Amino acid sequence: MDHDETIQTITNATIDSPGIHALFLSGSYGNGMADAYSDIDFVLVADDGATDAVAEIWRNAVSQTGEIVLWWDRTTVPVLINAITEDWTRTDVVILKPDQMGSHTQNSLKTLFDHAGIFDGLLEKAPAGGPNPERFRYQIEEFFRILGLMYLAVGREEYINGVLGTFHLRNLLVELLIEETDAPNRGGVLHLNRLITDDQKALLISLPPPIPNRDAMIATQLAYAKAYLPRARKRAHELGVEWPERFEAATWAKLKEALSIERPYETD
Repeated sequence: MDHDETIQTITNATIDSPGIHALFLSGSYGNGMADAYSDIDFVLVADDGATDAVAEIWRNAVSQTGEIVLWWDRTTVPVLINAITEDWTRTDVVILKPDQMGSHTQNSLKTLFDHAGIFDGLLEKAPAGGPNPERFRYQIEEFFRILGLMYLAVGREEYINGVLGTFHLRNLLVELLIEETDAPNRGGVLHLNRLITDDQKALLISLPPPIPNRDAMIATQLAYAKAYLPRARKRAHELGVEWPERFEAATWAKLKEALSIERPYETD
C-alpha cells in the first residue's frame, strides 16, 4: 500500500467515528515537503482527546493499512501514538481536544476531514520567529563543557565515552550550521541535506571520524573545536550574545595542564 492509499484508508476508517471532529496531515505531508521516505504525521481532533477509546479507533484504522509490527501508544508523549506496519510505513498521530489546536497553523496542515470547521479558526501561519540568544549561549557553554571533559576521558582511559562526547560536539556543530543558513521548515531529525550549504557539508565530511583511542579522540575533538568555536564566536557577536571568555580560558588552561594541548585556533 502506498502512502496515498494509507492516508485514504485511515481517513475512511475514522471519518464517521463518534466524537472525532477532524483529521489533518501535519509534518512534511502537511507542509507539502514530503518525499518517498517521509513518515505520515496526523493530527486527530476528538471530543475528549487521547482516550483509550480513541486510541482503539486509531489502532483499528492503522491495522487496515497492514500488519502493525510496532505500536507505541502514548508512551513518551501522552497524546502521541507511533506505529510501523509490516512494509515499514511509519505513521504518527497527535490526538488533541478542539481547544488544544492553538499551536497549529493552516500552513502546517492539510485537511482530510473537518466536521467542526476547526481549520478556519487557526492562524494562517506562525509569527516569524528569530534566534534564541539564551539557547545559543547554553550551546556554546555546553561545547566547552564537553570539550573540557577530554582530560577526564584520557585520565580514566574512557575512550568509548570519548566517542560519545565527539558525537555531542558534532551535533552542536550541525545545529550551528543550520542556524547560519536560517533554513525554514527544518522537518524531522532525518533531514539535513536541504538545510545546509555545500560548503557546510564539505566541512562536516572533512572532519575525522571518532575512534576510541587516546590520540584519535584528542585529534578529533580538537578538529571539532577548530571548526565550531570561531564560527560560534562570530555568530555570538552577530546576535549580541556574551561570549563565555572565562570559561573558555579555564577550559584551555585545564587541557594544557593535563594533556599539553594548545588551543587550535586564533581569537580576534
